[in-house]
Amino acid sequence: MGKGFFQVPVAVNEPVRSYAPGSPERESVLKQYKEYYNGKVDVPLYINGEEIRTGNTRTMSPPHDHQHVVGTYHLAEKTHVESAVSTALEAREKWANLSWEQRAAVFLKAADLIAGPYRDKMNASTMIAQSKNIHQAEIDAACEIIDFLKFNVEFMSRIYEDQPISDEGIWNRVEYRPLEGFVYAITPFNFTAIAGNLPTSAAMMGNVVVWKPSDHQIFSAKVIVDVLKEAGLPDGVINVVYGDPVMITDTLLDSPDFAGIHFTGSTEVFKGLWKKIGNNIDKYKTYPRIVGETGGKDFIIAHPTSNAKQVATAISRGAFEFQGQKCSAASRVYLPKSLADEVLNFVKEDIASFKMGSPEDMENFITAVIHEGSFDKLAGFIDRAKEDKEAEIFAGGSYDKSKGYFVQPTVIVTTDPQYVTMTTELFGPVVTVYVYEDDQWSETLKLVDTTSEYGLTGAVFSGDRYTIEEATKALQNSAGNFYINDKPTGAVVGQQPFGGARASGTNDKAGSMQNLLRWVSPRLIKETFVTPTDYRYPFLG
Repeated sequence: MGKGFFQVPVAVNEPVRSYAPGSPERESVLKQYKEYYNGKVDVPLYINGEEIRTGNTRTMSPPHDHQHVVGTYHLAEKTHVESAVSTALEAREKWANLSWEQRAAVFLKAADLIAGPYRDKMNASTMIAQSKNIHQAEIDAACEIIDFLKFNVEFMSRIYEDQPISDEGIWNRVEYRPLEGFVYAITPFNFTAIAGNLPTSAAMMGNVVVWKPSDHQIFSAKVIVDVLKEAGLPDGVINVVYGDPVMITDTLLDSPDFAGIHFTGSTEVFKGLWKKIGNNIDKYKTYPRIVGETGGKDFIIAHPTSNAKQVATAISRGAFEFQGQKCSAASRVYLPKSLADEVLNFVKEDIASFKMGSPEDMENFITAVIHEGSFDKLAGFIDRAKEDKEAEIFAGGSYDKSKGYFVQPTVIVTTDPQYVTMTTELFGPVVTVYVYEDDQWSETLKLVDTTSEYGLTGAVFSGDRYTIEEATKALQNSAGNFYINDKPTGAVVGQQPFGGARASGTNDKAGSMQNLLRWVSPRLIKETFVTPTDYRYPFLG
């Protein structure tokens, strides 16, 4: 067959649609929302391209209307998980040997399908099952997943182009092999784009995958599967199972062909996975790749030279968009005494203007938290702050789960920088503020750095370049994504590779070449053109 050094289409970030009143995209997505909301989707397991319905099902309900059922999904038994592994391994040989440009074409087509005919389906399913308003759904379930697919193809081609130098008489070259075995992808509820990226980034590099989505993201996961199927992804390359996470994980990690895990979720779960992999290390054919992005206790610190309105807007957006259910969400804030009242009053005004309810009503900025467990946890911390002497509820503080799991955006002000909500990841629309003395800037930077076990995102606000540099150096280990005069959320693929260290994960930077390099095993090939025939070197005379 013909050969060529192929150049992939240049990746550009997908434009975000406005969904302004009267716009065609607004009417179109609302039509799809109603169709899904009034329907009943039945989601099977996907193993070797087959739809497996076990009959053991659970229902799916919108968090903002938890008594309404929009569908069911089928639970896997151990035999299904074992079948997912065996069929993935069967598919591996052909998929790994497929020309890289043919793999690239599958995912480029998937990106265009999401940008076009599947855009409303991606957004509407995310709005319903994950309670995202249309803007949050658009930047996640449409734009970010499109960006992941297109930029990863470009990153893949750049990885393959990276070759060693060759000396006279020899030719050195590197081939990038997929891992020897299968990859286990575990994805969270909060970002449809992450759910799409974790299995596809590994598969793009020639790997086969067993994917377990979050129970609370299965609706949009089904749409991703539909897209990949239409894009021409071969059977068995990505297999999808739902059910008991312990059973699924134990079954997969017990296989000698387990080659890597791509994870986004809680720190506690990731540590447990790491321990299980370590305990099983003698079983495996190769050392597994362990890639994880976990929790965060993300900060905003403002210098006295900051603009109060800018800081307040960063808090209102960074802490409360998608109900604070982002691993990057601002959840602890440090304000100088001279600005604190002004900033807090601006935030209070913002909260008073927030409308809360179903994402179908596009006037709503705030919708529901994901499930009752999250609701109860958040309500407990709010109630505790109402009672504790070292804390007060400055704004918000109400909650109601009679129809949906609604928690009002809440600001807690504390006199204790080690107060429980300053140190504990809450994953909801609750932010805690500590007010420091203006002359304690440097000491407060040390406080920010040492307060949390996490190191995911953080932001500094200042109008003084010297203090910006001081903060950048002092907080270099506090955040893998560090923002200057901006909120600590909203990383864009290709622009801000995302990930953190400490207890926040392995910092393998989703949306960059660094992440894709974890899913290949390089092989160096050295070819000598004129092979020596005498062992003697010149120094021997």
